[in-house]
Formats: sequence, structure tokens, C-alpha cells
Amino acid sequence: MTSPFTRPALVCNTQSGSHDPAIFDAIVEACRLHNAPLATIFELPDAQVPDATELKTQNIDLLIVWTGDGTINAAATRAARWDGAILPLPGGTLNLLSKALHGDRPAPAILADALTGKGRRRPIATASSDAGEAFITVVAGPATRWAEVRETMRQDGLIEASRAAPDALDKMTNAPGIRVAGHDKSYAAVILTPSTRGIRADGILTEGAGDVLRHGLAWLGGDFRNGPSEEIATGETIILESDAPISLEYDGELTETPSPARFGLGMSAVDFVATA
Repeated sequence: MTSPFTRPALVCNTQSGSHDPAIFDAIVEACRLHNAPLATIFELPDAQVPDATELKTQNIDLLIVWTGDGTINAAATRAARWDGAILPLPGGTLNLLSKALHGDRPAPAILADALTGKGRRRPIATASSDAGEAFITVVAGPATRWAEVRETMRQDGLIEASRAAPDALDKMTNAPGIRVAGHDKSYAAVILTPSTRGIRADGILTEGAGDVLRHGLAWLGGDFRNGPSEEIATGETIILESDAPISLEYDGELTETPSPARFGLGMSAVDFVATA
């Protein structure tokens, strides 16, 4: 079968703890077998994530991004208004965007489907503010401190993570909470999820020791959305308020923004390939 793509390129991070040489070889071989050999490989951290100009100059029509959600976000941002498509593959800790587009499947199987025309290319819904654009989710509030604990555990092990956990627990339970404008209740974190129907805001529940424990385990286990939560609102615009600067996690990358913070629904300026 003729592949719909002829000049794919690969972005990967050879220094990442998630880098698997066997999967790398399988990706390279899948492209060769489907008559679409890799035109170039951008190996982080030595290389940079390519921008739209570089992709156009090299006539790349498919950018395979085998990294974590944060690097996928950077690739999509830099490739804005490029006429090719991005194929996210699971190569990080959470792999939320890959799971949303492909289900929980191995990278070589996803790539094979895309290269045999079984994928669909389309822009995806995003949530944007002055602090950045999220292609899968935004977590706002003091509970984002658990993301640092999770990263410490991934890089340095459980003992180092256990030393950072008390501070995350203190921030989660005692720091100024986060509110959705028009609603009185404050939360340790609000999760924003963009879709074609609007941005959905869910507040995480920490009404007892059991809730707090479940959230800590959910963050450390990978997907913070597995903890107890409740829907607050859905709309094209969500405004978050707090009595302190708002900590944010955009697709796995941490930042901060002043309060109030406005998040608007948008569509990505580049196509993605979905195979689910």
C-alpha cells in the first residue's frame, strides 16, 4: 500500500529516561518498510525542535514526535501554519496526547497505521492563555507541586521523592486555592480540558484525608485526572482566580501566571494524525 506520506521526520530525545533503542529501531524500520524512509532525525537535546520554516525547507510532510507531552506541545507550537501533519507517539511519562489520539497503543503500531492511510489528519481543540497553549490539558493551582514530586521520583527515585512530598502536601492543603470565575468554591487544582464542545473545568476534591491520598497517588502514578473531582463549568472561555499567582502545568510543563487568568478555546494551527 502506498503511504500518504513520503518524507517523514522524527523528533526524539536520546537522553530521556524513556528512550528505548529497540523502539527507535522499530520506528526507523516501519518507515522503511512502508516506502517512507525517514528524511531526517532531530535528536534532542543536541538538536532543536524544528520550526515551520525548516520543515518546509526540507519538504517534510509528517513530523513524528516520539517524546513526552511537553515536547509535543513545543513541536506543535513551532510548526504552526506548516502544511504537514504531526504524529505524536508515546515516548514520555504521561503520553496524554498520544492516548487521546491513538488509545494506549505501542508506538510502532500507531506509526504503521498512519503510514498505511488508517489515520485521520485534523486540527485539535486547544486551551490558550497569555501563559501558553495546551493541546491536551491544563492543571492550575497549588496541587501542581505534585508534578515536581513525580519528576523527582522519575529521575532520582522514590527516596528523593519522599523528601519532596511533604511540601507538595502542604501546598495542596494550605496554599490559596483556585476558583472558576462566577463560582464561589475554591479547589487545590482545577483541570481544564479543551474539546470541540468547549473547555471543561473540573475541580479536584480534597475534602478528607482519603481524597488527598488518592490525588497524591494519582499524580505519582502518572495521570492526575484519576483522582476524585467534580465538573464546575464548560464554555468557550474559562477565567481562573486565586489570591496568589496561579501555578500551571501545560501539557506536563510547569509555569506560573498572575490572577485572574483567562483561557480561551481555540484550534491548533497545525494538523495532527489520529488513528484511534
